[in-house]
Amino acid sequence: MISITSNSGARTPPGATIMSLSDEFRPEKRSLHERALVLIDNRALSRECLSRSLVWHGVQWEVVACGSIQEWRETSALHRSPAAVLIHIGGNKATDPAVAEELRAYVSEFGPTPVVVLADADDLAQIFAALDSGVRGYIPASVGVEICVEAIKLALAGGVFVPASSVLAMQKSLPQAQSGPSLSDLFTPRQADVADALRKGKANKIIAYELNLCESTVKVHIRNIMRKLKATNRTEVAYKMRDLLPLDTAAAG
Repeated sequence: MISITSNSGARTPPGATIMSLSDEFRPEKRSLHERALVLIDNRALSRECLSRSLVWHGVQWEVVACGSIQEWRETSALHRSPAAVLIHIGGNKATDPAVAEELRAYVSEFGPTPVVVLADADDLAQIFAALDSGVRGYIPASVGVEICVEAIKLALAGGVFVPASSVLAMQKSLPQAQSGPSLSDLFTPRQADVADALRKGKANKIIAYELNLCESTVKVHIRNIMRKLKATNRTEVAYKMRDLLPLDTAAAG
């Protein structure tokens, strides 16, 4: 792999490519400079082009581009700790059990560090499968690099990115909201709290912390919420909650 000189003047190790802009182009806090965006893409040309594009579109971290998770493991001690991880799966399908298992392995490997997927496909089935694997965003290759950067920032802020076109398609695929039961009719007070947190895209650990619950208890609540809403995954819960919540909000006001 090509070794590129970083702005500090040091040579990067042959196991990975590091790219970064000088501080004069960076308005962000110094603490952000001390972390890295790990890009994993097994296609060398794609990896190099995306690395350069991310840097020149203002990503505030050093970009460490690797061809595989193994390359990152072998060189991670030489780099800054990751702020986020971008996995480019190309034309692979997140609905493929092997790909889904690989994504879960990435999420497990990087722990609390958000993992975001970049892929060629933008259909709902692929997005749902990727999000169910635990990633914090799904970026289709049809979007620009600036949106890619903002999607990574959203994941770091605790959100989950999905493309707007897919959100609109999802809205059309869901049953139209009708006058029906409110949150208090459907859920217990604690389930309603968890459901509202899911609507806001919060992770299980955050929900458990904010509601003073065990993470295992949060998972039980989520299963019950999905059953009551007839939802197949967390993302569908969030969009069904969007139609239910205004009813209770208006009643409260």
